[in-house]
Amino acid sequence: MAKAHPSIPAGKQMLSEQVYAHLRDAILRGDHAPGDPLKPQDLAKEQGVSLAVVREALVRVVGEGLADRLPNRGFAVPAVTDRRWQEIAEARRTVEPVVLRMSIERGDVDWEARVRASHHRLARTPAYLPEEGEYYTSAWSEAHRVFHRTLLEGCGNPVLLETFDRMWTASELARRWSAHRTPGRDGVLEHRRLEEAALARDADTAAEVLIRHLTQTVDALADPAASSP
Repeated sequence: MAKAHPSIPAGKQMLSEQVYAHLRDAILRGDHAPGDPLKPQDLAKEQGVSLAVVREALVRVVGEGLADRLPNRGFAVPAVTDRRWQEIAEARRTVEPVVLRMSIERGDVDWEARVRASHHRLARTPAYLPEEGEYYTSAWSEAHRVFHRTLLEGCGNPVLLETFDRMWTASELARRWSAHRTPGRDGVLEHRRLEEAALARDADTAAEVLIRHLTQTVDALADPAASSP
C-alpha cells in the first residue's frame, strides 16, 4: 500500500493560498494605496504566518500585475503613473476590437443570448457597497469581466480568448483606480452601447465604442486634473 503523504505540505499550501487571497483582495479593495510598500515582515505579523508564506503570496500577486518587485527595495503596489497602464491599454485597443469584429461575424444565436444575459447581469449588479470598500464590488467586477469576455467569445479562437484573459487581469488595478477618479463616467451607457452594437451586428460601431471605452479608462490615470485614488 502506498504511504500517505504527510499533512504538513497540504496545510502549508492551504495557508499560502489563504494569505495570497487575502493580499490580492486587500490590494484590489484599496487597502493599500498606489505606490505603498508591501513589507513582508508586517504582512507576516498581521496574518500570523511565516515570511516564506508571505513571500510566496507576494510573488503570485506580482505575477498578476497587482504588485511590483523592486530591486533591493522589496515589494510595492504599482503607481498610478506607471507606464504599464498605457502599454496594456495600447495592447487591448489593438487586439480586442479585432477579436470583437470576428465575434460579431462568427457568433451564433447562442452567443447573442449569452451577450444579452451577461449584460443583464452586469446592469443589475451593484457596482459599489459600503462593506466592500471604496472600489467596486467583487460581484460587479466578475459580472463586468464576464460581459466583456462574452462579447469576444463568438470569435471561437481560444488562443485569442486566453490573450484577453491575461490582459484583463493585468489591467484590473487600472480599472478600479480609473473608476474612482472619474465618478461621473456613465459606464452603464457605455456597456449598453456595446451590447446594442454587437447584437445589431454593427462591427464598425462596436469596435469604435470599445476603443473609446478602453481609452477613457486609462486616460483617467494619465490626467493630472483627476482626483487621486
